[in-house]
Amino acid sequence: MMATTVLTLVGSLRNGSTNRQLAEATALNAPDGVDVNVYSGLENLPFYNEDQDVEGQVPAAAVELRAAAAEADALLLISPEYNGTMPAVLKNAIDWLSRPFGAGALKDLPSVVIGTAFGQYGGVWAQDEARKALTIAGANVLEDVKLSIPNSVVRFAELHPKDDAEVASQVAEVLQGIRAVAESN
Repeated sequence: MMATTVLTLVGSLRNGSTNRQLAEATALNAPDGVDVNVYSGLENLPFYNEDQDVEGQVPAAAVELRAAAAEADALLLISPEYNGTMPAVLKNAIDWLSRPFGAGALKDLPSVVIGTAFGQYGGVWAQDEARKALTIAGANVLEDVKLSIPNSVVRFAELHPKDDAEVASQVAEVLQGIRAVAESN
C-alpha cells in the first residue's frame, strides 16, 4: 500500500512559532502510511493576481505550490489566528491553489485545518474561515477532523508540542482521519 502524502501549509512565517512547532510535531507523530510534507516557501508567493495567472507568466513560487498540491493526497493547513481570522499567507495560498476555478489543485482534495493560538479557543475563528475558503475553492473539507489547541504561549512556553503527549496523540488522530478519507478516494 502506498503512503498517503499530506501537504502541510503553515500560516505563520516565523520560525519559532507555536504553529510551526505544531507542524513539526505533526510530521514527527505521523502514523505508519502517512508522509507529512511541511511546505516551505509560502513567503515567496506573491499576492494572487489574475493578470499573472496566465500560461507562461505564472510566478515560479505559485507553480511550485500547485505542483506540490497536485502530488499530494491531502492538504493540512496549520493556522494561527490573526485578528480573528486566518493569516493572509494562507488565504493567498488558497487563492493560488483554487485556480483555474473549478479545476484547481484543491478540487476534491481532502483538506483539514488545525492550529493553536494564544486565546482560550485555540484559533477556531481562523480555522473556520480557512475551512470556508477551502470549501468555496472546491476542496473536500473534512469537517469532523479538527484540532484547536488554546493558550499556546503558556502551554508551549517550555514544552515543544512534539513533547506533549496529548498533542502527539491528537495530531496522530488527525492524520489517521485524513488517511482514511484519502484512501477511500
